[in-house]
Amino acid sequence: MQERTGLEDSLTAIGRIEQEVDDQVTMIELGEAESDQGVIAEAEATLKKLKAEVERRQLEALLSGEADQNDTYLEVHAGAGGTESQDWANMLLRMYTRWAEQHGFKIEYLEETEGEEAGIKSATIQVKGHNAYGWLKTERGVHRLVRISPFDSNARRHTSFASVDVYPVIDDRIVIDVKEADVRIDTMRSQGAGGQHVNKTESAVRITHIASGVAVVCQAERSQHKNRATAWNMLRARLYEIELKKREAAAAADFEAKSDIGWGHQIRSYVLQPYQMVKDLRTGLTTSDTGGVLDGDLDRFMEATLAQKAFGGEPGEIEDVD
Repeated sequence: MQERTGLEDSLTAIGRIEQEVDDQVTMIELGEAESDQGVIAEAEATLKKLKAEVERRQLEALLSGEADQNDTYLEVHAGAGGTESQDWANMLLRMYTRWAEQHGFKIEYLEETEGEEAGIKSATIQVKGHNAYGWLKTERGVHRLVRISPFDSNARRHTSFASVDVYPVIDDRIVIDVKEADVRIDTMRSQGAGGQHVNKTESAVRITHIASGVAVVCQAERSQHKNRATAWNMLRARLYEIELKKREAAAAADFEAKSDIGWGHQIRSYVLQPYQMVKDLRTGLTTSDTGGVLDGDLDRFMEATLAQKAFGGEPGEIEDVD
């Protein structure tokens, strides 16, 4: 049914775009015949929007990996920088939730550990929707922020780091066999202030895969049984993602880049002081619209990364695309 829905959406879009192009070309011809520059300008603006949609759907057609169409787990972890990095991790989490909401994806919070003073130490969400993993996998890596610290009474400039990890939700087509003897299961009291995403019961579950050292935590539900089931699904998904990385030549570098959340490993820099710029270090794409990016306008970066992987080419200096 997921495959059918995706195909129907693509076919419907192709038919709609073809019809729109024909309509706008006709409008331009009529405008030229009547010397109506307003009609011509409006039709040309519509054609530019259609061109952008076509380019996006062309990239979506490249999302043909084994798990690209699946839902995805997204984890954010604070790195070097103390309270600064924890606040930055919270900003990143907000950025991705805003992006997901803008594209009609559903979000479920699975784990969130608050920082001592502000922000979060870590958080895990599940993003549900067609091609969620295919798009968000481009965001895996270390993100660097430069700004005047709101926590520094001397108003000095600080650099903070946080890492983002993305792995697919595995479905019935993918079988990952993990035996209970291969894991360690711990239960604990949930952390945080309680409420919508975190509760204060003895229900949090951590499952650690002994051989690989992979650990997952779930504390979203009040039921330990439900948290355990979700944690098992998360663990299988993590192990599957590791296997996917082994199959892909480029993924080895991505996995190594997560070893240190700090200098030399970042994929993107967000500079708020002394100037405004977001730069992707993989593609060279830059923009001065830092507010828009932090509010979830990430499509340009995702598309550039997918295009580079699909069509090749060295990173270049691509200026502000606005």
